[in-house]
Amino acid sequence: MGYSGCLAFHLISNLIQLHSPLHLVCYSQDYFVKSRATYYGSPDCLGTPSGACGFGEYGRSVNDANVAGVSRLYKNGTGCGACYQVRCTNPQICADNGVNIVVTDYGEGDNTDFILSPRAYARMALPDTGAHLFAYGVVDVEYQRIPCQYSGYKTQVKVHEHSKYSNYLAIVVLYQAGKSEILSVDIWQEDCKEWIGMRRAYGAVFDMANPPSGDISLRFQVRGSAGLTWVQAPNVIPKYWKAGVAYETDIQLY
Repeated sequence: MGYSGCLAFHLISNLIQLHSPLHLVCYSQDYFVKSRATYYGSPDCLGTPSGACGFGEYGRSVNDANVAGVSRLYKNGTGCGACYQVRCTNPQICADNGVNIVVTDYGEGDNTDFILSPRAYARMALPDTGAHLFAYGVVDVEYQRIPCQYSGYKTQVKVHEHSKYSNYLAIVVLYQAGKSEILSVDIWQEDCKEWIGMRRAYGAVFDMANPPSGDISLRFQVRGSAGLTWVQAPNVIPKYWKAGVAYETDIQLY
């Protein structure tokens, strides 16, 4: 793997807070896990809109395109949207803080946990050493899970582009803050007066055939800093929903 022209954009990765087009917050370092990382080809140095998490364009550009595909950390899709601090370990070419990334895809490399976007890979390097880092192709890294915040954004529920009004609804959750993981999603069936589980179609995408008519309420089973909890989003999707549209909730995940 050769030098990427994206290195002209090599910027020092600032702290990012996860609740906006993203800024992740660097928290105190609990511990780092040793691993390896590589990068994938991209004509514009950004992420891919066809990632296995199902994020679409959001997965290409979120967090200033500091994104990655993961293998073990994918967790059958539960790991989608998680944030990690990743830093390479060669002191001659690697910055101390590395880069903060968001998981948007699945990918397997040469005993790697992370396949980074070119932009994220470049940001692990010290100034003017990016070419040397790219020349390695695969590097030793340390990583840790970090909370994320998207400044100015609440959690959003996007109606996936594959949805067909009104007989097939697929959703994906965007701007997922904190160290939270969404384990399952239920939809409220007003006629039955009960919650019905949606299917995890793939990645972070949940779907249901013949969804309820009217405004749609959802609840999420979340594993986060508060343990295992249910979080409700009443009437989050309007009656006449449209595929490809993201609807903002009042949810704050931690």
